[in-house]
Amino acid sequence: MLATNLLAGAWGGVAWLRREPSVIFWYLLRVAQGVVVVQVLLGLLLLAGGRQAQGSLHVLYGAAPLVVALVSEAMRVGAAQTELASAGDLDKLERREQALLARRVVLREMGIMAVGALVIVTLALRAAGTGGLL
Repeated sequence: MLATNLLAGAWGGVAWLRREPSVIFWYLLRVAQGVVVVQVLLGLLLLAGGRQAQGSLHVLYGAAPLVVALVSEAMRVGAAQTELASAGDLDKLERREQALLARRVVLREMGIMAVGALVIVTLALRAAGTGGLL
């Protein structure tokens, strides 16, 4: 979870800072999100199988990345809707204006999702620390 989210977050952050939309970022992000889901499911299976966590904080930090991923997705959708609403009637925009609007939406979404991935890295480090792995 650490490596995939760090890679996605760093890639997206650099692309966002450069103001360059990146298709690769979205693939990296979706892989990282898939790893988060698998990691949380594995943790839940371990708990259901009778394994004890090192502490309640480990469980909290272990499950929090899934919450962050979901909240980031909701924020991404909200940001896109806000950007589109501020544009008015999309059909009245010239082709170039539509392309610029799409670019603004993508960059805004990338920024939000990159920050979310980096927050997940922080939470994963805390989970590892509270679980005695660091």
